[in-house]
Amino acid sequence: MAAEVTAEIHGFSHPDATPTPWAEGRQQVIDADTFWVSTVRPDGRPHVTPLIAVWHDDAIWFTTGPDERKAKNLAQNSSCVLITGRSDLVEGGFDVVLEGAAEQVADEAELEPIAEAFAAKYGTETWNFVVRDGAFSHADGGGRAIVFRVRPLRGLGFRKGESFSQTTWRFPG
Repeated sequence: MAAEVTAEIHGFSHPDATPTPWAEGRQQVIDADTFWVSTVRPDGRPHVTPLIAVWHDDAIWFTTGPDERKAKNLAQNSSCVLITGRSDLVEGGFDVVLEGAAEQVADEAELEPIAEAFAAKYGTETWNFVVRDGAFSHADGGGRAIVFRVRPLRGLGFRKGESFSQTTWRFPG
């Protein structure tokens, strides 16, 4: 997908800024430990919470308990935003925002490589996911986590420091 993503400078950017290539934004997403997901409550108020996620097959994947607020929100409105980056203004800092629609995935053949991706990225000490009944469970048998895939439609990359910039990425679809 990287060749199909367009990148343009938008918003408040240094006069000499150039668009950040999606390959760099994608790497930031791959390397990030934590993300913030923003969903919409049924009454229209926002809901934001941190979570872990993996990038696989041109999409970002995350899990949640079926009774958690974000799962309930996404059941009624699939629109969401995932954000990762730094909380400081250090030179070279880079924040990534991905907008899209969350799709719950229950196909076990699709979930197996995602469970493996979580294990490779985060280890298995805390999150040791196995696929059971169209969702993730912990290998010790506890809990159930439903899995969502977000294929980005639009992204923003915010470069910090002397050559600050705002890149807008547009994804196919």
